[in-house]
Amino acid sequence: MSATVSFASASDTREQKPRVQELAPNVYGYISDFDPNCGFIVGDDQVALIDTRPTPRMARDFLADIRTVTGKPVRTIVLTHYHAVRVMGASAFEDKPTIVASRGTFDWVQERGQADFDSEVGRFPRLFAGVEEVPGLTVPHIAFEREMSLWLGGREVRLQCLGRGHSGGDTVAWLPDCGVLFSGDVVENRCGVYAGDAYIQDWAGTLDAVTALKPRVLVPGRGAVVLGEPACAEAIALTKDFLSTLLASVREAKADGEGLRGCFQRAEAAMAPRFGQWPVFQHVLPFDVARAFDELNGIEHPRVWTAERDRELWQVLKN
Repeated sequence: MSATVSFASASDTREQKPRVQELAPNVYGYISDFDPNCGFIVGDDQVALIDTRPTPRMARDFLADIRTVTGKPVRTIVLTHYHAVRVMGASAFEDKPTIVASRGTFDWVQERGQADFDSEVGRFPRLFAGVEEVPGLTVPHIAFEREMSLWLGGREVRLQCLGRGHSGGDTVAWLPDCGVLFSGDVVENRCGVYAGDAYIQDWAGTLDAVTALKPRVLVPGRGAVVLGEPACAEAIALTKDFLSTLLASVREAKADGEGLRGCFQRAEAAMAPRFGQWPVFQHVLPFDVARAFDELNGIEHPRVWTAERDRELWQVLKN
């Protein structure tokens, strides 16, 4: 990794304007080039959001774009997982929506929400412009264990925890009537896969469960919407390949006696030819290697990232 490329994405200054994309009748993605994607579903008397944006300022832009489609109130927000970049815009929605998430996500907020918020603000200065407006952590009002259905009129939005992966509380939002899946960051579409807070060895099984749904339209955590069942299956498989290449390279380096820095160098050499041109690859790789290194050392649960730990990682890898 070049010394001129900061894993904190400080060099990422190009604004991305998300676009509303109709996925099925009354189902929309809010899609960026490679910033986190969101979505919304228009029901009979309300709008349900899939994730928010990083700050109230950015969430107001989201709401303005929703208003080009419908004037119905936003009454429900579904969190696919907890990372500050996805949830801190919730306070901008004036109808005081009910926030729904998995129990794993609720616990994540309680255990590490503030540390994660502080860390992410340092990593993503562009995305957290206006962060001073954030009134506090976004805490779910309703938490479910494995599965929960929202009914928007006659349409079911099935919220499912299919296993640990990107985090300990990942939820996908599945619309069986039209084959649309909002995957959160469980699946990425040709973008770097962030595994710094992951259960990497469990993630492959979770992706198998996603594949079994046979989505026909997939809104990934980052990247373009995927259209058609074969292309959805390919995006899921590519996410799995990214993770398996990561694990294999770190495992091999550890077997050769390498420390964290050596594992990072080995992983970068193994992964760059296939994945190096993907957006945010250079940003995610240090965190991914650090988590893979910990997991292969028997540390089951991801260690909490703090702004200080971010800087320490950079020093290890740079020096």
